[in-house]
Amino acid sequence: MTERAETGADSEPSLANDTETRRSADSSERAYHTIRKLLVEFKLKPGERINEVQLSRSLGVSRTPIREALNRLASEGFVSLTPNRGFFIRSLSTEGLLDLYELRSIIECAAFRLMCERAEDSEIDRLRQYWEAIVDGYRDQPPDIILAEDEGFHMLIAQLSGNPEIVGQLASINARIRFIRRIQIEHPSHDKAQITSHSAIVDAAVRRDAENGAKLLREHIEMTVSATQQALKDALLKVFAPDNGAELKRRGRTRDA
Repeated sequence: MTERAETGADSEPSLANDTETRRSADSSERAYHTIRKLLVEFKLKPGERINEVQLSRSLGVSRTPIREALNRLASEGFVSLTPNRGFFIRSLSTEGLLDLYELRSIIECAAFRLMCERAEDSEIDRLRQYWEAIVDGYRDQPPDIILAEDEGFHMLIAQLSGNPEIVGQLASINARIRFIRRIQIEHPSHDKAQITSHSAIVDAAVRRDAENGAKLLREHIEMTVSATQQALKDALLKVFAPDNGAELKRRGRTRDA
């Protein structure tokens, strides 16, 4: 009896700790999705420092889940962390964008060639199966899903190259351009022809046509760069000149008067 009583007493703090851990995880997850939504909808202005206290109050959670959510968003490239200063919203800028996409092109084309040279038939078939599993509904998915599936496609090519350094470098580039790519995918300039492009890349992989596949990848990435630049310009207008339309209407009424 004593032993069972003691065991029961010991288990109560454990259950309480488990409940508290789950509650904290739920709060962190909710904070993550809420803040991410605010970012992609430009409810938080690019370049500004994030006020963790204000976010904590508005979301009704403590600072800890807010900090956990921001760290996660920083790892995904949506915010940046400056030591001793805090978290900042990623700025919308084309500065360095072309350099990053150029590096991405070099890395992915090299990965494709290595994949054609090194990968087993069964491994290349993984790429075919991955694309065939998502192609039918690809264009109709929400932007976040399209972004995740597209990254998964390109990362799989990197993984099949057999070079872990290529995988690490591409993951780093993805983190730095993810926020901007998310904007581009939601923009009208997002080219649905990317479906055809992905299918052609898969066909080249199955045939182990390294040169044509690398060419297709390079053209695919260059097409994305052009669309991204246009999306960024429109996003900057949306963020920093939200009242332009109202102001033009007001001026028109003044002239008519």
